[in-house]
Order: sequence, then structure tokens, then C-alpha cells
Amino acid sequence: MTDRKLSRREAVTLLAAAAPLASIAPAGVAHAVRQAQSALAAEPPFKPKFFTAHEWSTVRALVDIIIPKDGQSGSATQAGVPEFMDFILIAYPEEQKWTRKGLAWLDTESKRRTKKSFFASNAAERKALLDDIAFLAKAKPEMKDGVEFFNNFRDFTASGFYSSRMGVDDLQYKGNTFVMEWKGCPDAVLERLGVHY
Repeated sequence: MTDRKLSRREAVTLLAAAAPLASIAPAGVAHAVRQAQSALAAEPPFKPKFFTAHEWSTVRALVDIIIPKDGQSGSATQAGVPEFMDFILIAYPEEQKWTRKGLAWLDTESKRRTKKSFFASNAAERKALLDDIAFLAKAKPEMKDGVEFFNNFRDFTASGFYSSRMGVDDLQYKGNTFVMEWKGCPDAVLERLGVHY
């Protein structure tokens, strides 16, 4: 097993593969992706139908913490993830409750700690809060609601990003190709994942 830690982007990629909006039909996701791409290019700028103005600011900040711009591709906002989320939440109202409740929880917890909303907090304050809810195994019991929200929101962000053109390019997906003879997974990939045959 290798000691190399996964980067944030690699971890989010794996999460996206594991839980991509399971309750939403693929056609709905594809439609939301097309709408989000159109919204990015639209004039005047996109106005969300589900999110309030304050929630919109919070969502845009939060998705870019989850998937920031790096040397390989742009950020979640650049890929249209907030727009994707807004379209999904309008089309699938059953997803609205946990989203709105979770954003409210995030602000309440942030105000308890810093007297500021999550969006108004600085980067260090945001990181400290998110570190406390990022992983169930490490979270205190009283953070349970925040952990549940953040895990769902992280999956939602990853699904939106890796459904976008930018996300597909980030994965370096080449499409289905014919393989004459399967020789197994390349050794470099096995080593990177810390597994072997």
C-alpha cells in the first residue's frame, strides 16, 4: 500500500464515481448540465430560481472550496456547478429540503463560532468549520447534521462538476475504445491506488 495521499480533486473524483445523484434520472442530470452550460454564457448573468441571493453566495463559495481551480482545470463555479444545482433543485423538489436546511445549518454554526455567516467568514474560519464536518468518523456527535449535509453537498458538487464538459476533460475521459486484448490495469495505476493482483 502506498503512503501517498490523494489530492482533494482525486478524492472528490472518487466520491463522484461512487454516488452521483442516485435518485435522479440520468436524463435529468444531462438536461441540467446543458442548462447550466447555457446559463454560463447567458447575458444578463444567471439568476437562480431556487436559491435565495444569500444562499447563492454561500453555494458559490462552498463549491469552490470543494473543487477549486487548479493547474488541470477550472473551479466548480467555472464549470457551472451552482447553475446545475439550481436546475436540479427546481426539477427535483424532493432534493430541496436537505439543501436548504443544510445551508441554514452552515450559517447557524458559522454565526455561533464567528458571529458571521459562512459566506462572510474568512478562509481560515470556513476551513475550520468544514474540517469539523468533512468526515463522519472524525466528527463530534453534535456535528451530525452538518456532516450529513456536507457529505450530500460534496457529492452534489462532484456530480455537477464531473457531468460538465470541464469535468469530463479533467478526467481525461477518451470515450469507449476497442481493446483487442485486455492486459489488466497498468502497473502505475495499481501502484497509485495501492493495490495489486
